[in-house]
Amino acid sequence: MSTTTKRSTPFYFGGAASCVAAMVVHPFDLTKVRLQTMKGSAQSGMFSTMISIAKNEGVLALYAGLSASILRQATYSTVRFGVYDKLKQIVNKRTDSPTVWHLLACSSTAGALGGACGNPGDVVNVRMQNDGQLPPHQRRNYKHALDGVVRMSREEGIASLFRGVGPNVNRAILMTSSQCVSYDVFKDLLLRYSPLQDGLAVHLSSSILAGLVATTVCSPVDVIKTRIMSAGAGGAEMSALSIMAHMYKAEGIASFFKGWTPAFIRLGPQTIITFVVLEQFKKWHAAWHDRALVTAPAAAATNKL
Repeated sequence: MSTTTKRSTPFYFGGAASCVAAMVVHPFDLTKVRLQTMKGSAQSGMFSTMISIAKNEGVLALYAGLSASILRQATYSTVRFGVYDKLKQIVNKRTDSPTVWHLLACSSTAGALGGACGNPGDVVNVRMQNDGQLPPHQRRNYKHALDGVVRMSREEGIASLFRGVGPNVNRAILMTSSQCVSYDVFKDLLLRYSPLQDGLAVHLSSSILAGLVATTVCSPVDVIKTRIMSAGAGGAEMSALSIMAHMYKAEGIASFFKGWTPAFIRLGPQTIITFVVLEQFKKWHAAWHDRALVTAPAAAATNKL
């Protein structure tokens, strides 16, 4: 298959696009975390949970932990998108038609690095979003993301910032592979076999399909990661396997897909916004680069006169 862009772009474009998306979809992300941390067989719906949060905690509570969400995207997404793009550039230099396996290798490496780098922000993000449903005496009441990082380091040790790093790295690998690779594949298929030209329609269609794939693939790991990260100091020794076994025994297979609907409603728009904004960044960068190539020789010729 062929990739849709071979021009190198700044490393931070993916992180910047993801931060824009995070600000839009944060209420859905918070609702997903609340649903995933519900124990037992509780069957609260997405919209009923959002209404309950707004009613009991205030409308602004839907944006609890926004600073942590932005911190997470600024680390996690910057690394995974940046590394994925750079690795694709390397592959493109070696072959004119990189395969899906090439892209999966690139995305797995990028996802692992992104998941590790973004873990501190992710832990604080989960805790700040889950704080409102805890009893008052158990709430952490972090003022903002950096306050959460400092307090966790001081009160629970530096290691607490990397709680759940295993499931988080696994999820990041799955997310980057299912999201980025499927986006590239769907975009390539649409450009090859549909009358659509490279533009907004292709970007929207590809990102919606990529969001559907990514949500389904990542849901089980995402639930386990959220359970581990939301735990207090007493739950530090919980392993992913023990949580999986307990969830399956006590709550059934459906518990691994708790919060799927808000996860898709969040990830769908987030994927759309991220890739549309990212494509726009690339378009602006290409236009600026092309303009610079045209104006530089003209300026040099003028100076010689």
